Amino acid sequence: MIDILEILERDSRTSTEQIAAMTGRDIDEVNQIIKKLEEDNIIAGYTTVVNREKTDAECVTALIEVKVTPARGQGFDKVASRIYNFPEVKALYLMSGSFDFSVIIEGKTMKEVALFVAEKLAPLDSVMSTATHFVLKKYKNDGVILHEKMKDDREVITL
Repeated sequence: MIDILEILERDSRTSTEQIAAMTGRDIDEVNQIIKKLEEDNIIAGYTTVVNREKTDAECVTALIEVKVTPARGQGFDKVASRIYNFPEVKALYLMSGSFDFSVIIEGKTMKEVALFVAEKLAPLDSVMSTATHFVLKKYKNDGVILHEKMKDDREVITL
């Protein structure tokens, strides 16, 4: 099962026939395993990594650190639910350190991101403070290098 997950993580477009050949399993067995992984939410979805810098679409990505007061008796889960249900939120992580959550959002402009923070995120009862960081350039996303690899200009030193 782990071998199938690793293959799909590298390329979710890998066919069941290819996975069967790579793992030495029967195609029907691969299909059953994948179906079970999807039903158990181990495979939670399939995505495509898009290099937005190569498109005409305007897109601003921001990482927002959020400090909250956890809900009594429900911890951070109730607060997390309120945050991750906003359509702008692409990812939400509970963190250790000085902030509780790390929120990744996307918007068309910096102003749109700022309005999200000011009008939707910061006003939540449990939110104590936020710190917004704008992503200036993405070099690697979800394990995929997004720009041409640069030539290694380091000099070779031999002894």
